[in-house]
Amino acid sequence: MKGKLIALVSVLMLLGGSCGKNKGNDAEKGSAILQQDDGTLALNLDKAACYSNTIDPSSNTAEWSFIVSKPGRYKLWLSSATTDTTNLKYTEPVKVSFMDKLIEIKPGCDKIVRNSSDVTFPFFRADSYLGSFYISEPGQYNIQVISEKVLSKETREQISKAQTDTRLMSVILTPMTR
Repeated sequence: MKGKLIALVSVLMLLGGSCGKNKGNDAEKGSAILQQDDGTLALNLDKAACYSNTIDPSSNTAEWSFIVSKPGRYKLWLSSATTDTTNLKYTEPVKVSFMDKLIEIKPGCDKIVRNSSDVTFPFFRADSYLGSFYISEPGQYNIQVISEKVLSKETREQISKAQTDTRLMSVILTPMTR
């Protein structure tokens, strides 16, 4: 019995999960996320290539491929759905890897977005400022987020809203202006 359980867990770990419908490299499939007219890049978890580990969720990973048409400095925001706007309850720091830079930070509620269409009651949208990146040239880039709050679409569908206080929804890059 124990051997069957270990085999089942091993198979589930190998299969992992997919946050979105696309598996593999989004760029190879021609589905890299394009920059909006105002320069914003909204990287929703549903459009990410994901790896979810039910045994050690601290290594859950989401990766996006996107195209930058307007180079410059960008603020990096993490958008979460939460029921508690005073404590997002991330147990481990979130790691964001972009180009040669790694940002590691425990998200806080820096901005609460009222009446957001991204969430439904009893959740609120909380945006956490993580830092900034400089993009010197237009082109295609990849960004990776590692956090226990990265859940595959299948896992999110299985977990009831009552079982989770906070969910990672997206990563947002907004252009900085002077």
